[in-house]
Amino acid sequence: MQPKTLTLAPPPGLNLFPTLKPPHKTLIFYQISALLITFISYASFHASRKPPSIVKSVLGPEIQSRNTTYPIGIDTGWAPFNGSHGPHRLGELDLAFLSAYSVGMYFSGHIGDRIDLRLFLTIGMLGSGVFTVVFGLGYWLNVHVLGFFVLVQIVCGLFQSIGWPCVVAVVGNWFGKSKRGLIMGVWSSHTSVGNIMGSVVASSMLRFGWGWSFVLPGIFIMMMAIVVFLFLVVNPEDVGIEFPGKEVEMNVEGVSLVNSEKVEHEEAGLLQSENVDSLAPIGFLEAWRLPSVAPFAFCLFFSKLVAYTFLYWLPFYIRHTAVAGVHLSHKTAGILSTIFDVGGVIGGILAGYISDVIEARAVTSFVFLLLSIPTLIFYRIYGSVSMFTNITLMFLSGLLVNGPYSLITTAVAADLGTQSLIKGNSRALATVTAIIDGTGSVGAALGPLLAGYISTRGWNSVFFMLILSIFLAGMFLIHVVKTEIKGKLNEGKWLWYSITGH
Repeated sequence: MQPKTLTLAPPPGLNLFPTLKPPHKTLIFYQISALLITFISYASFHASRKPPSIVKSVLGPEIQSRNTTYPIGIDTGWAPFNGSHGPHRLGELDLAFLSAYSVGMYFSGHIGDRIDLRLFLTIGMLGSGVFTVVFGLGYWLNVHVLGFFVLVQIVCGLFQSIGWPCVVAVVGNWFGKSKRGLIMGVWSSHTSVGNIMGSVVASSMLRFGWGWSFVLPGIFIMMMAIVVFLFLVVNPEDVGIEFPGKEVEMNVEGVSLVNSEKVEHEEAGLLQSENVDSLAPIGFLEAWRLPSVAPFAFCLFFSKLVAYTFLYWLPFYIRHTAVAGVHLSHKTAGILSTIFDVGGVIGGILAGYISDVIEARAVTSFVFLLLSIPTLIFYRIYGSVSMFTNITLMFLSGLLVNGPYSLITTAVAADLGTQSLIKGNSRALATVTAIIDGTGSVGAALGPLLAGYISTRGWNSVFFMLILSIFLAGMFLIHVVKTEIKGKLNEGKWLWYSITGH
């Protein structure tokens, strides 16, 4: 029996404001609104994830320093995170959240291919907001039980896992493959923008009590959930819009769509397919067997391990590492850590643009990973020399580390989820995205945990772990890089090949 694809009703906000419906608005309007709403949505997810990293230096053990500005004992911490094993407990807290997040990611993608993404995303945002606030309530309720914080992080991680497969699938529904790297490179800066927002808000609220660092981001994501519920249009069909060059035939029930391809493969939209079967959800194991899915998934495992170690531990590292001989305050360390995310914004856009120009995602990712190794070495050695070197090297580290991370989780996932082998099946997109980012999230869970334990032995060991992880991430792409280079040379598309003839 052939599965049917239902055309969902427009979001309720369009009924409240009829001028937002066709023919008053065009395809371009809905594409831009989809980008903006999903951008703000996922930025709010990351803003609500950032507080744990900001409050680490407040919850954790005191700084052992003879600096006159911040003498020994100035930070009393918060039990059970302020003892000699405080960094271990903080690492375990990260593990609880990210383990639940990575496990939930696989299920979220599978579910997301089968239900209304707008409602699913709204549920994820509301749940994330509620449990972010609940974590902050531990401050006023004077909670010192590790199990409370671990349980809250586990549930919050499950809700957070809903976000990514949903937003990528929505954007994939609205945009074809042309210029996808640049579009998604700009769009994927929501991760860094959210981190910056969360860092600034959480750092600024520390002086009122660390609980406020959680409450405000939690309220923000719940407010954005209302916007998503009211106005997010998941598919063009939901508002009766079709891409140029497509014919859409409705059946007598008005619920199934059969698309006839009228353009070449390079110009095909994500929703074009040859028959109704191509819109059926793809199996989990079947998605794993798609070409290049596994290499990119395991590459992201190590890339995300590095990115999330910085996400969760960079403010703590800055706070506990003297810059020009001076230990910075909690607020200053938190705000300074946003430089890494500013670099990440540029890195994501740059990686997307370069990959569009050379038409080689793996090559672009590999070069970024290769350059990030010496950059991290320099940051560890010279980052404490002066504020200028710290900011410069932190910016470059963010650019090179987050570049391939953003590219793989967006354009690469969308490419692989809509490749010709599965006939442009748009409903495979959330599953493939969940596999790639879910695997990466396992690394994201492991990195902060290892950093918590390894940091007690010295930060050189932590940086060695990060550099080794980047090296392994690059190794997983070697075969795909060779395939891309060979393909481009055979096509004669690269300029240097045309000049040298080799």
